[in-house]
Amino acid sequence: MVQAVPDPRRWKALALLCGAFFMVILDSAIVVVALPSIEIDLGFAPSDLQWVLSAYALTFGGLLLLGGRSADLLGRRRMFMVGLALFTAASLLCALAWSPAALIAARAFQGVGAAVLTPTALSIVTTTFEEGPERNKALGIWGALGGVGGTAGWLIGGPLTDISWEWIFLINLPIGVTALALAPRLLRESRAQGQRRGFDPLGALSATAALVLMVYAVVEAPQAGWTGAQTVGLLAASLAMFVLFTVIESRVAQPLLPLRILRSWTLVGANVTMLVFSTIAFGMPFILTLYAQQVLGYSAVEFGLSSIVFPLAVTVAAIVGQGLVLKAGFRLVATAGLTLLGIGCLYLTQVSAGGSYFGDIFLGLLVSGLGVGLTFVTCSIAALAGVDEREAGLASGLSNTTFQIGAAVGVAIVSTVAVSRTDDVVAGGGEPIVALVEGHQAGFLAATILAGIGILSALLLLRRPPVPSPDQPPLVPVAEHADD
Repeated sequence: MVQAVPDPRRWKALALLCGAFFMVILDSAIVVVALPSIEIDLGFAPSDLQWVLSAYALTFGGLLLLGGRSADLLGRRRMFMVGLALFTAASLLCALAWSPAALIAARAFQGVGAAVLTPTALSIVTTTFEEGPERNKALGIWGALGGVGGTAGWLIGGPLTDISWEWIFLINLPIGVTALALAPRLLRESRAQGQRRGFDPLGALSATAALVLMVYAVVEAPQAGWTGAQTVGLLAASLAMFVLFTVIESRVAQPLLPLRILRSWTLVGANVTMLVFSTIAFGMPFILTLYAQQVLGYSAVEFGLSSIVFPLAVTVAAIVGQGLVLKAGFRLVATAGLTLLGIGCLYLTQVSAGGSYFGDIFLGLLVSGLGVGLTFVTCSIAALAGVDEREAGLASGLSNTTFQIGAAVGVAIVSTVAVSRTDDVVAGGGEPIVALVEGHQAGFLAATILAGIGILSALLLLRRPPVPSPDQPPLVPVAEHADD
């Protein structure tokens, strides 16, 4: 194998990759601000509204491992462009949706594009930058922009929603087209060496089925009953699919998730912590935007502008966090981040019907933003620490899979807790506005409990970054192939 020198275009390539990642994460969050408008315009039932987020997260999370492996085997630049084209086309379909079913289907298709695009982009970052300070700096920028994209959606989504909610999807078109034009110029083609081309469709199918069954069970539990036959049956079927996935991966020649990769304690700890973290990172904003617009009467623009403290806090914490990781270790930084996130969610449990921005929201946004930035960048670095170049796509796909699984489950948990509490208060004769507030309080409390679980996972599972031996050669990108 020809050892490549550092790519002189690597920082421009990073800008392109981060821009594409920003678009994907932005799209996950920007929809949150527009949910009340989408609910009214398309006639969504309150209990079905969360599927606008969950349909995207399910196909995204369920197919990420397949997307990451495709990048390793078929070429990372090639698959990056395929994913980018799919995501851009799906964004147009979302904007043209005429009914709840049409939007949910388009969002699911959009998740397919994101499942190819995101792990491919992250694996290109990993194989372009040498492990150590330079890669940590690149991943710090990646994590900061990811955190900003996950929160700036509130700021950008407000003005766009005031024009028309369709614009939250149309904004992706010029970004996607520009990125497609620049990719061949700025990105090297690379793929894993010494591996046969093979895929695992049964593994992808069983993993996706397990996720869909699990989330659907949680979403329908308030109506079907948490101990009802439907809920128990769906959860049992989901568990059976996960077991089937494990059996398939242990027997197929080219597994979607080679079980040997789970021998890395750092990788396992990072992914478990990322899973729990993302339940809060998506669940809390889902409840917050509904509280601000339905109870406080904020317009989408007012909520977006007032939430600017959140992306600013995320950015600062992510930049600081990537430098702290090598000094303090994964465990300490992630624990600090999850603690701040838990404190922010706990503060938000005191929201009231007659609340105000500075009295009820501001401090919770600030503290939670710091927690999101520290935790996200730490888990992103830990999930790729010491990973062989041949499995960069796999590791990045696994990291993004856990993130999206957590997103789908988190939104389902907090929304069902909130709706269930609201329904109980209404059934008991409570006023609608009081019922809404108590439902939101319950949702924030659920997010606080999830943060406590995340703190335990960080303390028990995360370890210090591995230190490469002096004679260990640095990881470098695979040289371009003559046939590409």
